[in-house]
Amino acid sequence: MSADSYRPSPELVRKLRAISERRLSREEVEAALRIPISDSEREGILELIAWFRRRYPTPLDRLRYVRRAFRRWQSAQEQRDPPREG
Repeated sequence: MSADSYRPSPELVRKLRAISERRLSREEVEAALRIPISDSEREGILELIAWFRRRYPTPLDRLRYVRRAFRRWQSAQEQRDPPREG
């Protein structure tokens, strides 16, 4: 089976969603924030920022991107969680 044709089971999707969407405790957040960023992680972040600023050079370009991204996210949320009747 190729990676492109792999579809996780509904049970795996449910478990991963529960893990990724759980609320962290204050202690967990504070512990994660105390971990220093490595030099390679910092370089990666700065590379992404530089790319983004080249791709969207003006504030208006960036705003348009954010609006499009929000619409995509909103659409995906609506498809995942259709409105409930009643």
